[in-house]
Amino acid sequence: MRYADCAAADRRLLAAMRAYGGRPGVAVAARALSLAGEHAALWLAAGLTGAATDPERRGHWLRATAVVGGAHLASTGVKHVVRRPRPELPSYRPLVGTLGRHSFPSSHAASAAAAAVAFGALLPAARRLVPPLAAAICVSRLVAGVHYPTDIAAGAVLGGLAARAGARWTGGGASPVTGTRAAGGEKGRRHV
Repeated sequence: MRYADCAAADRRLLAAMRAYGGRPGVAVAARALSLAGEHAALWLAAGLTGAATDPERRGHWLRATAVVGGAHLASTGVKHVVRRPRPELPSYRPLVGTLGRHSFPSSHAASAAAAAVAFGALLPAARRLVPPLAAAICVSRLVAGVHYPTDIAAGAVLGGLAARAGARWTGGGASPVTGTRAAGGEKGRRHV
């Protein structure tokens, strides 16, 4: 697929998602989710809550939270290098304001994907709850009209890779499928 075709598809999908944001309930939800994901606030709060409520694995939670923050910072750094402008759709105004002018990759998506991977490896319930919420935050940025789909995809890949790279350090080497610890991880103990 040529770049021009990809860019046109990116724009068409964004316009369709932003049009969907014209529904009042959808617009409210998109704004709320976008706000919750701003500067990884929801994910940092969740990680700190995990650290406060799980004293046995406090260090694991704090390191996982640091990985989420690191994914957010890394995406911000890439934005300043790539400098892709935010989308401008002639028929639609964005539903939310943004602090920065650059859109690639999505920092919301980077921190959401990092949280889904890092927290999901620490807590089985998080494997069920975090990915749908992370996906909703990613979609909210499209509905709000402030990111292209490729911004979201790149941010999610960056965040997921950051969390997987930090898995040994965070103590989150559990298998996403079985919930058991990977070989060499905290004596093979299962965390529930």
